[in-house]
Amino acid sequence: MDNQIIFAGFGGQGILSMGRFIAHAGLHEGKHVSWLPSYGPEMRGGTANCNVIVSDEEVGSPIISEATALVVMNQPSLEKFESYVAPGGVIISDSDLVPVKPERSDVRVFSMPATKMAYDLGNPTFAGVILLGKLIKETDVVGYDSFEAALKGILKPKKHYLIPEEMKALRMGADY
Repeated sequence: MDNQIIFAGFGGQGILSMGRFIAHAGLHEGKHVSWLPSYGPEMRGGTANCNVIVSDEEVGSPIISEATALVVMNQPSLEKFESYVAPGGVIISDSDLVPVKPERSDVRVFSMPATKMAYDLGNPTFAGVILLGKLIKETDVVGYDSFEAALKGILKPKKHYLIPEEMKALRMGADY
């Protein structure tokens, strides 16, 4: 299995962290992974994206030319990366921030109000985790237990109290 995922949005939305969580979860499962971040010089508010590959085989190059999935949190990112998704792939977007849906009929599109859902949970930073829940459900890129292990491995210990709520957000996204 070879998952090639592009995460894209504005700096400060947790785009690079989303990719890092998936990559770390893949490592936890003993898979081969690559995480390649890219961001503008202004970081917060500028553009940010990352390529993540999670594979059963060695990763030859961290650069993605044809993605199996795209997760976007702003309209410019959808416009830039939509064409990278292979036929049969998945596009997941935050409908609160990406008002125009892809018009492609050869991919599966999931547009969900992740920002609103995160605010309803009481923490707007959970929007990315909600989108990751849908990604995990639709692609089986990693398991839920591995994702939780990734949170424990990446988040600072003082933030571990958030993990039960993050897992709730992840499941909410999966069930949407």
